[in-house]
Amino acid sequence: MHPRLCDDLDRLPGLLDETRARAVRLLTGLHDRPVARRPVRPDPVPLPGTGTGTAGALEAFARRWEPGFAASAGPRYLGFVTGGATPASLAGDWLTGALDQNPTSGLDSGAPDLERETVAWLRELFGLPAEHAGAFVSGATMSNFTGLAVAREWLGERHGVSVSEQGTGVLGDVPVLSGSPHSSIGKALSMLGLGRSALRPVGTLPGREAVDAARLERALEALGGTPAIVVANAGTVNTVDFDDLRAITALRERYPFWLHVDAAFGAFTALSPEHAHLVDGLGEADSVCVDLHKWLNVPYDSAVQFTRRRDLQARVFANSAAYLGPIGGDLDRVDLVHLTPENSRRLRALPAWLTLAAYGREGHAEIVRRCVALAGLLGERVAALPGYRLLAPVRLNVVCFTLAEAPERVGDLVSAIVDSGEAFLTPTVHDGVPALRAAFSNWRTTEADVERVAKLLERLSP
Repeated sequence: MHPRLCDDLDRLPGLLDETRARAVRLLTGLHDRPVARRPVRPDPVPLPGTGTGTAGALEAFARRWEPGFAASAGPRYLGFVTGGATPASLAGDWLTGALDQNPTSGLDSGAPDLERETVAWLRELFGLPAEHAGAFVSGATMSNFTGLAVAREWLGERHGVSVSEQGTGVLGDVPVLSGSPHSSIGKALSMLGLGRSALRPVGTLPGREAVDAARLERALEALGGTPAIVVANAGTVNTVDFDDLRAITALRERYPFWLHVDAAFGAFTALSPEHAHLVDGLGEADSVCVDLHKWLNVPYDSAVQFTRRRDLQARVFANSAAYLGPIGGDLDRVDLVHLTPENSRRLRALPAWLTLAAYGREGHAEIVRRCVALAGLLGERVAALPGYRLLAPVRLNVVCFTLAEAPERVGDLVSAIVDSGEAFLTPTVHDGVPALRAAFSNWRTTEADVERVAKLLERLSP
């Protein structure tokens, strides 16, 4: 064994204690750490020869790289849709690394069963019926990809062919209809060989990002009975708008289509009694995407996908190798290697299992309710500032706004916010207008953080 490895093995408890102490300093210092920084790349260094051991490597990381990292785990990181990591999920993530399980095969441990239990808990959390089977993936992009891959196989079934065996060429053009699809939908269609051009935009309701169900029906009618894929949104990125899922599912009585719902963070609306009606009908979808490193507040990367057609899912992702064994006839017990793109992955379910076990439905419902209330509070503060204007009502947990007089200067404002170290917001374009988004999904965020962000915006107002 290499001398450095021998030395680190002998000193392992102390090295882990040192790592723990560094992590504690990072987490307890989040309130004072700059929320975001302009990237400054350190001067490159050559690959070490003999190495410095873990202690030396930790010191090098702390000196060269750590100062440039964002405080994305903190309460005023409001960019993208970014959760933090609850204490329980962080403990789960550390144990995941220590246990180093590959849960895709059930030949050697109970790790796949922990994932199955976690998926069942999540299904209950979101109010999905038992028919929805699920598995963990890396994020919303791969969750959408997996759902659309199963949809592609369903299209083949409708045409009497198997796409997983014969390829996408047997399908011809595939119509994919959506009102305000997330960018990952186009990426998934590209990876699936269906092509970005398969996406056919459908008109939305006036002043909304929600699809116009009447226009969707006309688009389906124009297909003349050709099977299609409909991608519905349960929470758009800019304004957290929701398609009317009940109205869309009702269309299946007359038109053949697979319904995929992108509910990356909108699925958590089920935990807010005042807003749960927005996801009414989610359980009727054929496949559902939910991102967990958003509102569940587990560390990156973590998401789950659900579908009613696990048989088709296993047909798409089956991995034929003698050492893995056959899929078997019990789809509830099929090895996870046959259900998602990855053959090998970490036990992403453990952080989710621990946070659900630690705080339960009510603990996570409180996070959702608080984030919604805080977004509403910031919306009120922004609306009262003369230099800004809201571009959409605050429907849930995102505040979308712009500069009142010069929206084209939004980029300068984003840079000024980053340079302040006080907060982080991401730019966007809504209805052709350059804008900013403040997305609330971190379990740490409080009213005091909202007031701090509001004061910053007031100070930076043109």
